Amino acid sequence: MVGHEVMIAEKIQTFLIGQGRTLSTAESCTGGRIASAVTAVSGSSAYFQGGVVAYQNKVKEILLGVGHDTIARFDVVSREVVVEMVEGACRLFGTDYAIATSGCAGPGGGTESIPVGTVWIAFGAPGKVRTFKCEGDRGRVPNVEFATAKALELFWDYLLSEEPGQCET
Repeated sequence: MVGHEVMIAEKIQTFLIGQGRTLSTAESCTGGRIASAVTAVSGSSAYFQGGVVAYQNKVKEILLGVGHDTIARFDVVSREVVVEMVEGACRLFGTDYAIATSGCAGPGGGTESIPVGTVWIAFGAPGKVRTFKCEGDRGRVPNVEFATAKALELFWDYLLSEEPGQCET
């Protein structure tokens, strides 16, 4: 596990335990790496409820409640899908917050409209979800590493700046 990811996970853990809040994950292209960073920190069971590696669309739909129509209309690698993944993970695990990813890690699978290296990240609470789009192909493993670190960093920033009614969707 990359030290930077664990360092951010430690900060997230301290904050969430202090607030009595919980976290879950819904990952596609990051393959559980966010959950792995979180659980690498001793004591994570006090706030981390679990995660889903929803690699196939069917899993996103059945377990997380992502709409089939959402995937068909916007593509699986989209802002709309990761927002539904966050909301679905919060429902599934009964958590206050969730982090979700969906993307094209490569080296194959990219299209003209969604090139390799495109990853959508969503994080937050139901009704207060923020998103971020990563772009640029660094190679499969670096794409996943970058998206994982970025997701944790963005979620940490979200927690620090969270004010009711101030979150963008």
